[in-house]
Amino acid sequence: MAKLESSFKNMVLSLTLITLVAAAGLAAVYMVTQAQIEAQKEQAQNAARIAVLNGQEGTAIECTADGFGGPIRLMVGFAADGTILGYEVLEQQETPGLGTHIVEWFKDTTKPGQNIVGRQATGQLTVSKDGGDVDAITAATISSRAFLRAINAAYADWKGQQGEQVEAMTGASMRVETYSADSCKGHHHEGQCCGHCEGKEACHE
Repeated sequence: MAKLESSFKNMVLSLTLITLVAAAGLAAVYMVTQAQIEAQKEQAQNAARIAVLNGQEGTAIECTADGFGGPIRLMVGFAADGTILGYEVLEQQETPGLGTHIVEWFKDTTKPGQNIVGRQATGQLTVSKDGGDVDAITAATISSRAFLRAINAAYADWKGQQGEQVEAMTGASMRVETYSADSCKGHHHEGQCCGHCEGKEACHE
């Protein structure tokens, strides 16, 4: 009986030691991969800022709205007069082949009914099904509505920076971060420009 008790204790000690070693290993891997993930995320954001401004002077705004499958995170570019310069989808979990079309649907220049790039933002962009003038993605109205809510929230934030308020049609869970083309401080690595602000003093901290 004593032998069994000793074996049981040894087994518990062994399992505890294995668990501790495994936990330490996982923690180390997490720390390494997390840094890489954050760096990749920052690079993607920088690339998106460049893309949405299309080499023009303007403001890039990051916003998030709840879609059909989860958060839809966008980067939206606005010109000085409120024209939508472009957008990039940073994150989405919509239905493949349906809601995932938000990536390109709303910037198809051959389809003016669904293209929002080049439009004057109003904060009231809605799909035609809801009385608006933007064609929703076929069989993905919920994703389309969420996308436009994010665009409207971004515009409301941009308008607020101009000292004006706009009643935008937005959702309840909206997160907005702003990046100005003439003030990119903190959004590039190791003193390097993030691209859209190249040549500006803000790049040289």
